Amino acid sequence: MKVTELAIYPLKSARAIPLQTARIEARGLAGDRRMMITDPSGHFITQRELPALAGLTALPSATHLKLSLDDGREMMVAPPHPERRMNVAIWKSIVSAAVADDSVNARLSEWFGREMKLVFFDGEASRSASTEWAGPDSPVGFSDGYQILVTTAGSLKAINDDMAAHGEGSVGMERFRPNIVVDCDEAWAEDGWAAIEIGGIRFDLVKPCARCIMTTQDQITGSREVASPMPAMGRIRMSGDRRVPGPLFGWNVVPRGEGSIAVGDAVTVIERRAEGWTIKRRG
Repeated sequence: MKVTELAIYPLKSARAIPLQTARIEARGLAGDRRMMITDPSGHFITQRELPALAGLTALPSATHLKLSLDDGREMMVAPPHPERRMNVAIWKSIVSAAVADDSVNARLSEWFGREMKLVFFDGEASRSASTEWAGPDSPVGFSDGYQILVTTAGSLKAINDDMAAHGEGSVGMERFRPNIVVDCDEAWAEDGWAAIEIGGIRFDLVKPCARCIMTTQDQITGSREVASPMPAMGRIRMSGDRRVPGPLFGWNVVPRGEGSIAVGDAVTVIERRAEGWTIKRRG
């Protein structure tokens, strides 16, 4: 097996940035989900309630962040002052984040037609993944809960085969917003992987990923008038374990080392689960 795709999402819920190589840090892929949009009170905003975020591209550089939309609107954003901070809420976590300048926030608010703020997970911010699943001292940025999401080509094919059998079209891997895609041909083989190794780094698969409405949205336009994988996941991938309810696709992964990985790198299963994950039977 090998890595076929790598991606980061510098701004949570904005567009993916494909990579050929990625630096692995304790918080996941370097630069992944280090920025976020919030409402004025600091509550996070995603494509779930604002599908138009799919059209926003965030490209960080050493000195600035470039934000752009497909219609040509763009702006360069300077790094925030570390003393300009606010508490922001992402699920059950409260994080002290750095806040962009008022002019940046005003322009973003104009772009999307609602008041919002751009916040940064900087060196003074701190957040940890669930100790129940990831263990102690497991730092994470603005991702939903864990450092890395791994998916496989074989599992996507199983979803698309079921969709085709029901006349529902097909979807691409981008719908599931993974960081690492593995070319394993066997559908759902990842349910049996406890740990994999890529580039000499151990990655523990700690929890399957329950999926939401974002999988039904085109990741370029934000439209929901497109083929949806939800019915297929409901038929063949409903969790049978109440700890993680709902349709499942992909696994949340915790890196246990640092270094670099690349597209084309070998993926080796170094530890297996005694049992996979319980899936409800159809019918």
